Amino acid sequence: MNPHKVFFEDKSLVPYKECWDYQLSHFHEMTERKKWNKLNPQRENPTESRLIFCSHPHVYTLGKSGSEDNLLLTQSELKFYGAEFYHINRGGDITYHGPGQIVGYPIFDLDFFFHDIHQFIDKLEDAIMATLALYGIDSGRGPRGFTGVWIDFDNPEKARKICAFGMHVSRWVTMHGFALNVNTDLNYYKHIIPCGIDDKAVTSMQAELGRQIDEEEVKSKLKAEIQKVLEIQSFL
Repeated sequence: MNPHKVFFEDKSLVPYKECWDYQLSHFHEMTERKKWNKLNPQRENPTESRLIFCSHPHVYTLGKSGSEDNLLLTQSELKFYGAEFYHINRGGDITYHGPGQIVGYPIFDLDFFFHDIHQFIDKLEDAIMATLALYGIDSGRGPRGFTGVWIDFDNPEKARKICAFGMHVSRWVTMHGFALNVNTDLNYYKHIIPCGIDDKAVTSMQAELGRQIDEEEVKSKLKAEIQKVLEIQSFL
């Protein structure tokens, strides 16, 4: 098991900007600590990774490679629907966050895991697919370029995304992460072209199973699966 220290926080429902600032503070602290350690190897101050679970009030976020054309609402319409909009520094295009999602933000020092952001994302996808399987939901990956976790991706008529991914990495420190739709109001996806893909649908655990899902139970199972795939000794 990996002895690197990984802290876990569940921030519940938190405004997007507040949590983004919180992520950035830990991200910058970790990258600065790594720079200091490189210059002072005899007095190394080990980094500590962090996994944050939360959900957000209605918000749309656009990655640095995305197009604002994929937001189908004007500023006044955003206000009408009670939603915010932010340009952010993760990869990917536009996505939605809202109540009923489990959003995961891993602020990890990949020096203690592997220097491959795609492998790191693959591991997180593995954990999400394993969690969905515990509920009888069969899911998988799309081909490279279609990030996230999908259901029936091989069937163009039925393909639908259940979990979106978008991450940022610098000095092998990660931030941003994933959004798993549990009891999400899928109507909010009608106001965007999700991830810039206009011919694929979006779904949730609730939509797939036809019932309300215990979000705290899903969090517990997902946390355990992430611990397993990343070989984390324990969360602190």
